[in-house]
Amino acid sequence: MSTPIRIGIAGYGNLGRGVEAALAKNPDMTLVGIFSRRPPESLAALDPAAPVFAMDALGERTGDIDVLMLCGGSKSDLPEQGPALAARFNTVDSFDTHARIPEYFDAVDAPARAGGKTALISAGWDPGMFSINRAYGEALLPDGATYTFWGRGLSQGHSDAIRRVPGVAAGVQYTIPSQEAIDRVRSGERPELSTRDKHTRECFVVLEPGADADEVRAAIVGMPNYFADYDTTVEFISDEALRRDHDAMPHGGFVIRSGNTTDAQAQVIEYRLALESNPEFTASVLVAYARAVHRLNQQGRTGAVTVLDVPPGLLSPKTPAQLRAELL
Repeated sequence: MSTPIRIGIAGYGNLGRGVEAALAKNPDMTLVGIFSRRPPESLAALDPAAPVFAMDALGERTGDIDVLMLCGGSKSDLPEQGPALAARFNTVDSFDTHARIPEYFDAVDAPARAGGKTALISAGWDPGMFSINRAYGEALLPDGATYTFWGRGLSQGHSDAIRRVPGVAAGVQYTIPSQEAIDRVRSGERPELSTRDKHTRECFVVLEPGADADEVRAAIVGMPNYFADYDTTVEFISDEALRRDHDAMPHGGFVIRSGNTTDAQAQVIEYRLALESNPEFTASVLVAYARAVHRLNQQGRTGAVTVLDVPPGLLSPKTPAQLRAELL
C-alpha cells in the first residue's frame, strides 16, 4: 500500500470540520494536524485524538504536509491566506466570490510557482462541480444557453459575508431559486433571465447590542458581488431563534444547458445536487481535489489551477486501469 497523503487543515469552522469528516472516508489520506487561530486547547475536534495546533505553527510544518486545506472564508481570510500559504504548501481552497476568481487566481499563481507548489483554487460545488458541468454543456451543445440555479439552501460564503458586517453578531443567508424560471429553462425555451429573475436572497440576522438595524440592512443589501444584484430581504431575529430554526445547512441546485443539435432537435442537459449539508459536501469535493493536487505536484505541475484544469481520473483513489475497467 502506498504512503498516505498527509493533509493539514487550516481553519476549523464548518468547512474545516467537514474536511476532517471527509478524511475519515478516504483511507489513502491521513490528518497531520488542524491549525486554527483559536487557542488549540479551546478547539474540540470531531476526533478527540486529532492533533490541534496554533495557526502560527504552520511555518514549522512545511516538510510533513503534502496538501494544506484552506478552510477560511472568501470575504477576508482567503485573499490573504491563499497567496501566503501557496508559497509554502500545496493547497486546496474554496474561494467562491465568482467575480474575483481571475484576480485571486493571479494572486495565488505567482507565489505557488515561485515555491514549486500546486494551488487549486475555488473547489467545491459552485464554483467547482457546477463549473465543470457548465463547461461540458457548452462544449457538447455549442448552439445553446446555460442556466445555473442555486437553492433553496444556506450559502456558506454569503453567510460569512453578512457576519462580517459591522453590527452583526450572527446570521445566515438562504438562496431561493425561481421555480417559474427553472420550468421555462427545462422546457427548452432559452429565456433571457436577469440575475434578479433567477433568485432571491433571504438573510436572518442577529444584531449586536446597540447596532442600528437600518444601517446593517443597507450594508447587506448593497454589498457588491454578494447581494447588490438580487432582491434581498433582511429579517432580524434573536440568537435563540437563529440556533433553533437555522442550524441545518442544506443546499443544492441545478446546471441546465438547453440547446439544439439541429434546428429540429432540441436537447437539454441537467446536473442536480441535493445536499443535506453544504459544508460537508463542499469538504468532500476539496478532499478529492487534494488527491489530485498531490499527484499534479508529483508530476511537476506548479502554480495555480482550477477544477477545469484537472483530469477527472486524478480525483479517484483507483488506478487508471481500474477506472477503465470499472467506469468506462
